[in-house]
Amino acid sequence: MYTPKIFVTVDNVVIRKIDNIKEILLIKRLNEPFKDYWALPGGFVDENEDLETAAKRELQEETNIKVFQVKQIGAYGNPKRDPRSHTISIAYFSEIDRFAIAEAADDAKEVKWFDINLLPVMAFDHLDIINDCKEKFHL
Repeated sequence: MYTPKIFVTVDNVVIRKIDNIKEILLIKRLNEPFKDYWALPGGFVDENEDLETAAKRELQEETNIKVFQVKQIGAYGNPKRDPRSHTISIAYFSEIDRFAIAEAADDAKEVKWFDINLLPVMAFDHLDIINDCKEKFHL
């Protein structure tokens, strides 16, 4: 019997607006692959877990930010997007209050807000996800 070896993950594009600047919340990865690179908060979907629930859980686990509503950006399934294995990611977008406090936890070494137009080098295909989000939600 064939058993696929494809994993499902979720990624979060979290935006806040301060004055007229839109900022995005990124994490610095604690572990390989892409250790010490900036990335979107996210991770693997647990067995029997709803995708939106997984996105909210991963965001809270890595940044201590709790959101109640997320909007789907899209699905990303290039077999080479993650060097560990074939991984499909469903990406979500949320906007939060400018006073929300992010704290690094779990797999995040550090969290930081970046101007959405001045981004560091990103892990995986996360820059593509951010660009798709900017286009889809007119950021």
